[in-house]
Amino acid sequence: MTETHAFRVAELAQNAPVAFDLSPDAEARARIATELDLAALRKLRFSGKITAQGRRDWLLEGTLGATVVQPCVVTLEPVTTRIDTAVRRLYLANMDVPQGAEVEMPEDDTVEPLGTVIDPEAVMIEALELALPLYPRSESAELGEAVFTEPGKQAMRDEDTRPFAALASLRDAAKDKP
Repeated sequence: MTETHAFRVAELAQNAPVAFDLSPDAEARARIATELDLAALRKLRFSGKITAQGRRDWLLEGTLGATVVQPCVVTLEPVTTRIDTAVRRLYLANMDVPQGAEVEMPEDDTVEPLGTVIDPEAVMIEALELALPLYPRSESAELGEAVFTEPGKQAMRDEDTRPFAALASLRDAAKDKP
């Protein structure tokens, strides 16, 4: 993707949507996979449109489709995931950008300040990164159970922490009494 897919805001038509359709080639997908720390990025497509919202604001709407391969967090086996998601970004000309060391995240994370360009390629990569599974697991992955305790004591297991585990142990104790 050596060519730019960004649209200069000053050149966008106010009265007609501007369509885009990005399907990066194998070399570009390999670069994106490296950037996002993926084992592979088999397919990637982002298509949609940019439309005017009033006199100075712009709306980007699109559909992102991708097939990604990530290592399983348990076994490191490759896990293939299909991603199909809607993407929406509203670019506001007069957006208050908070200043300071600590700022609160806005409730609507699809709103961004309008710059001189709208870049669907950058939105595509960001949306893909946000849609990736955080902890991909293969179907054969099992975490198992680790049990630790002092010598001579009975270890507490995951089952013992369940809400009705104490009642079950009382019931079992009552059954054992003659």
